[in-house]
Amino acid sequence: MQRLAMDLRVLSRELSLYLEHQVQVGFFGSGVGLSLILGFSVAYACYYLSSIAKKPQLVTGGESFSRFLQDHCPVVTETYYPTVWCWESRGQTLLRPFITSKPPVQYRNELIKTADGGQILLDWFDNDNSKSYMDASTRPTILLLPGLTGTSKESYILHMIHLSEELGYRCVVFNNRGMAGENLLTPRTYCCANTEDLETVIHHVHSLYPSAPFLAAGVSMGGMLLLNYLGKIGPKTPLKAAATFSVGWNIFACSESLEKPLNWLLFNYYLTTCLQSSVNKHRHMFVKLIDMDHVMKAKSIREFDKRFTSVMFGYQTNDDYYTDASPYHRLKSVGIPVLCLNSVDDVFSPSHETAKQNPNVALVLTSYGGHIGFLEGIWPRQSTYMNRVFKQFVQAMIEHGHELSNM
Repeated sequence: MQRLAMDLRVLSRELSLYLEHQVQVGFFGSGVGLSLILGFSVAYACYYLSSIAKKPQLVTGGESFSRFLQDHCPVVTETYYPTVWCWESRGQTLLRPFITSKPPVQYRNELIKTADGGQILLDWFDNDNSKSYMDASTRPTILLLPGLTGTSKESYILHMIHLSEELGYRCVVFNNRGMAGENLLTPRTYCCANTEDLETVIHHVHSLYPSAPFLAAGVSMGGMLLLNYLGKIGPKTPLKAAATFSVGWNIFACSESLEKPLNWLLFNYYLTTCLQSSVNKHRHMFVKLIDMDHVMKAKSIREFDKRFTSVMFGYQTNDDYYTDASPYHRLKSVGIPVLCLNSVDDVFSPSHETAKQNPNVALVLTSYGGHIGFLEGIWPRQSTYMNRVFKQFVQAMIEHGHELSNM
């Protein structure tokens, strides 16, 4: 990305020379319009380089983790250059699913049982052609957790798998109950406060490959679930490290932001309909426990949670659920290295709780990037800043993680 700043300066200079030449030869008549275009182009380039392209804030609770990241994950200290024509939060958030490619991934499916009689679908990418880790028993394993209504088919998940494949790692995607086409066997879905299913998945994966380095990465709600799990279990987890992307730290603040008129129109209402659709497919499982007609009339995520999620998981009020589900409460108890990437302009996560309360946690905070956006480059189809953070961090922890214990 250092090249982008140079490219912009060169482009601005070349555009200036070109337009001046056209004015001189009279190709564009008086050249008044070109002067305006030239002025705008130069002004925009200057504004972008001075106000948009910035180094992220790196907030850590310990000097050792900070030094480790600077040495082995330099992307977190480099200037982030958002896509020059799409750097605003909502634009980044809305366009990413349509712009970024979906690398082909061939999954191996596995259904595992839960203690309450339910089932969870895991999608495996075994990477049996790995040249770096030919022994499957010691091949590093990355557990991936999608967002609120996401599955293993999300573009950001597919890119993480593609990057892991390049490094020689194995991946397994944890699909929340009822989200990936499998049937619900019990009247229960998921929420980011209840970590029982995640604990089941982590125990299962670790039991299959106990000698393999084991890491996890969660996106949006998947990251919130991961942080709540780590905060509950502390250092006893078999995970070596974890990364989260675009998590909501305080759900009350998230809901308030998403209920502002424009954000409700662009994001909240659509996600609410997605949630309603996901539970309506299994309506017969809930009708005896929940007023599903009332659920289907919800107009916001908060209303859906009040009528469905908090009721299903036994909370007396929705506020009780939101308090329990907000990860910032449990940050101080996290017992393994965790890197969290957020953007200041993320309307899904307007508040960013400090990571200084725990030396194991580092927060990388960009000025722009939106929610799971982090687009960069002129045409950001193949990679994002988020992808680069993921790749460098997991590689750093697997190859150099032992250094943290010596710092």
